Amino acid sequence: MARVTLTDVTKVYPGGVKAVDRVSLAIADREFVVLVGPSGCGKSTTLRMVAGLEDISDGTIEIDGRVVNQTPPKDRDIAMVFQNYALYPHMSVYKNMAFSLNLRRRELRLSKADIDRKVREAAAILGIEDLLERKPRALSGGQRQRVAVGRAIVRNPKAFLFDEPLSNLDAKLRVEMRSEIKRLQRRLATTTIYVTHDQEEAMTLGDRVVVMKDGIVHQVASPLEVYERPVNRFVASFLGTPPMGFIDGRVGESAGGLAFEHGPALLRLTPKLADAARQRVGAALVLGIRPDAFSTSEGTGGGSVKMRVRVTLVEPLGDRKDVHMISPIGTKLVGRVDLRAGVAEGQETDMFINMDRAALFEPGEMGRNLSAGREGTVAGEN
Repeated sequence: MARVTLTDVTKVYPGGVKAVDRVSLAIADREFVVLVGPSGCGKSTTLRMVAGLEDISDGTIEIDGRVVNQTPPKDRDIAMVFQNYALYPHMSVYKNMAFSLNLRRRELRLSKADIDRKVREAAAILGIEDLLERKPRALSGGQRQRVAVGRAIVRNPKAFLFDEPLSNLDAKLRVEMRSEIKRLQRRLATTTIYVTHDQEEAMTLGDRVVVMKDGIVHQVASPLEVYERPVNRFVASFLGTPPMGFIDGRVGESAGGLAFEHGPALLRLTPKLADAARQRVGAALVLGIRPDAFSTSEGTGGGSVKMRVRVTLVEPLGDRKDVHMISPIGTKLVGRVDLRAGVAEGQETDMFINMDRAALFEPGEMGRNLSAGREGTVAGEN
């Protein structure tokens, strides 16, 4: 186990393409950290630099207090699990899992009995003892993934690195393997860095989530913190299914306080939102609304406001349904409401918004969340 620290780590490819831009990140011993973001955001490049598979252009990487910028991958004492599993097709499961140990047997002072014990212990943890004599081609996708993880476990590394390990699996198996990886990390108590583009994986696996875009870290915080208090519109729109909806408008004076003006709709602000907007009265702002903040009936907490919408599509989802709708001035929104709520396609109806679940942003794709406070890490402060 080890602490992994990145300080102003930058990667510039030939031609001046900056894939990673001054990323600083301190990952505690035994912590599970997930790097998440859209394709091309720099998350896999960052992981490969930690592994030593990519040279860094600037900055430092430390593992267990030792700078490893010039250290070869084999000497960094990390184990990496790849998206394509990278198993040797001509070797049995047993030989695949034992390969790295046999390669360094003298260096690690391991006997054949030691290697056999490590392989069988890892196989028992993963429930693949009966697969040890099979070749990879005779395994399912989930079994191959377990073998790849087992090959990492036997090394007892200081850190595990996972590069989108579940993306080749079907949806049901992805959920099962996700749970297994989390239980395994808790059991082994090993520092883990996990890369994914799947925000659901990020939210369920990580102790902390690192949200990236264009090579920049935009926020580092717990999954709940990132979801409830995103630092900007990009983070708010990336985390959550369906994503947060946004309506343009401005804050104005209303009877008894401040309200967000969106066309004919006047949405009364809660005290928290009003405090965030007090210095922006009259200025163009954006109101962000999570799908679960919508309801077809008025709430009892006092933070509920009404907006007239036109329903364009209804998608049933078990005990809930997603209602696609158009705001008074044509903005598309999605609300997730009770399945029994009486709304139908083509209908004009009143939707109630729980303003305790809303946020105020500055305009623009990276517009700052004015109501988020100072939690997490903001772009430029990473």
